[in-house]
Amino acid sequence: MNIPQYVAGHGLLQGKSVLITAAAGGGIGFAAARRAAEEGCRALMISDIHAQRLETAVAQLRSETDCPAVFGQLCDVSQEDQVRALVAAAEDKLQGVDVLINNAGLGGTRRLVDMSDTEWDRVLDITLTGTFRMTRAILPAMQERRRGVIVNNASVLGWRAQKEQAHYAAAKAGVMALTRCSALEAAEYGVRINAVAPSIALHDFLRKAAPQELLEQLASREAFGRAAEVWEVANVMMFLASDYASYMAGEVVSVSSQQA
Repeated sequence: MNIPQYVAGHGLLQGKSVLITAAAGGGIGFAAARRAAEEGCRALMISDIHAQRLETAVAQLRSETDCPAVFGQLCDVSQEDQVRALVAAAEDKLQGVDVLINNAGLGGTRRLVDMSDTEWDRVLDITLTGTFRMTRAILPAMQERRRGVIVNNASVLGWRAQKEQAHYAAAKAGVMALTRCSALEAAEYGVRINAVAPSIALHDFLRKAAPQELLEQLASREAFGRAAEVWEVANVMMFLASDYASYMAGEVVSVSSQQA
């Protein structure tokens, strides 16, 4: 398995502040937080629902990167009051949020005929409605400043079909549609909204949520014969968050080595 060399930072987010949801642990969110710090962001706030994991992640970013200001705050994106509190804290501590990365999401494996309303609702509430809540909360401040970037985390399952993924695929397809529609409204104020759509990026959360045999099967179908590293997905997020993507609005960029 030929894994590429980790790419050094190039100052893509120099002078910008970044807020990332669900960024504790070893998943795409934490990889994005590390990359944002390595790309020169002036201040960073990450959120998560696990207090100890969040504390560990903040300490790690403070000790292992040169970001001058790293903060953490608990937030469950299914709770409107917590979303509002997170955005208010980020606006205060970061002196305005330049970049929001909506990474929070929830998956699962269940055949449609066996899926309860509770399972369906929970996945959509966190993955789709959580992205909506965060976007709704941050947009007024960004629009008033007439600048800002939002990067959403979708999935190629928003385009493709996979058994036992009806709830997750529906939620991610919704994130794509939300991205496109909200981007048109935000563009009137100079705010950009785009999304990434990873295929398979292996991390601990995914390993716990899906059978190893299935993960190996999905990875083997990729052009490179492997799953993506989480930082490879984060790299594309950094591009979309940077000024290099200044003319992109409502786009969903596939981070996949096979046809989306």
